[in-house]
Amino acid sequence: MATDRSVLRIFISTGEVSGDLQGALLVESLYQQAQASNFPLEIFALGGERMAKAGATLLGNTTNIGSVGLLESLPFVIPTWQVQRKAKAFLRASPPDVLVLIDYMGPNLAIGNYVRRYLPQLPIVYYIAPQAWVWSPFLGDAKAIADVSDYLLAVFPEEARFFAKQGVNVTWVGHPLLDRMATAPTRQEARQTLEIGQSEKIVTLVPASRQQEIEYLLPVILEAAAVLQQKLPEIQFLLPLSTPELARVIQKAIKAYALSIKIIPEDTLSAIAAADLAITKSGTVNLELALLNVPQVVLYRVNPMTMWLGRTFLNFSVPFISPTNLVLNQAIVPELLQEKATVSRVVEEAITLLTDDKKREKMLTEYQRVREGLGGRGVVDRAAKKIIALIQK
Repeated sequence: MATDRSVLRIFISTGEVSGDLQGALLVESLYQQAQASNFPLEIFALGGERMAKAGATLLGNTTNIGSVGLLESLPFVIPTWQVQRKAKAFLRASPPDVLVLIDYMGPNLAIGNYVRRYLPQLPIVYYIAPQAWVWSPFLGDAKAIADVSDYLLAVFPEEARFFAKQGVNVTWVGHPLLDRMATAPTRQEARQTLEIGQSEKIVTLVPASRQQEIEYLLPVILEAAAVLQQKLPEIQFLLPLSTPELARVIQKAIKAYALSIKIIPEDTLSAIAAADLAITKSGTVNLELALLNVPQVVLYRVNPMTMWLGRTFLNFSVPFISPTNLVLNQAIVPELLQEKATVSRVVEEAITLLTDDKKREKMLTEYQRVREGLGGRGVVDRAAKKIIALIQK
């Protein structure tokens, strides 16, 4: 492929809905930095529609081929291999000036190791490293992340400290959600947008952005909602759709539980900003809720066989799953992991946060500490400047 080498070229690789969001923010900032410095820039990517709208040329859509767990990943092996094959061929034929990896550990390590082997002069930046550095059984994966990274842009202070000890050139830039949430609606604005009264009691359900979460989390969350509806009839439920592909199966499940739930198809931030409480999967949304001062109960479940294999052969144990708790490495929000993620526990935690003012206020006070631990605004711009500076060297 013939290329104009006067144009700076960046390849970004990420996956899943959250990676597409973070990638889009980075793409926007990279183009803004390039325009401000008056140099031409092209960005190619593995990601999703948000990144494409931000200006990246998409080689493959990876938003719906991600999973967590051993058995859960099997249906995605072939689609992932196909996308990876295309990306590797592109990189080999038309090497960019820098490769940026965002989260998405398994596929990104494969691409990183491929570049290490066949394009050893191509610098690799890891931005938002996978949380393998938290989980002791996977410290080998954390070392693999360190080995593949020439430069690591950390979003958590502890992440920066960990990888610095591994000998990686690290900069803590802060968490990019700080930038996104700067324009998030207030509780009042969100309720006006969604036509909800300011005095209504709202519980927002955030069950899934992956297919596996539909199977292992959605039934528990909906059954808990049904119990809450009986115990506290004044509650109204919202459910934002993180991806349109999940709409049909979620709507079918809601009907099966005879629940009255308002589905919010395009506006996740309003759906969570409007809430008095969220019952949610583990993920980026946990930090969004903390930054919006919405109390939350976090669930995490995988295939029972996956968990058994991890505990039996990998000595799997984690201090925390939720990013909100990982910021300070403290239990800020309740986490219900695997067999603890029962309907009764979800209902218990939810009612406590809805009715116990002291517990609620304690969580909101801790959220302020979480906010301070995420750094300051301008995160994405700091990351973009570091990446461009690395190219210009």
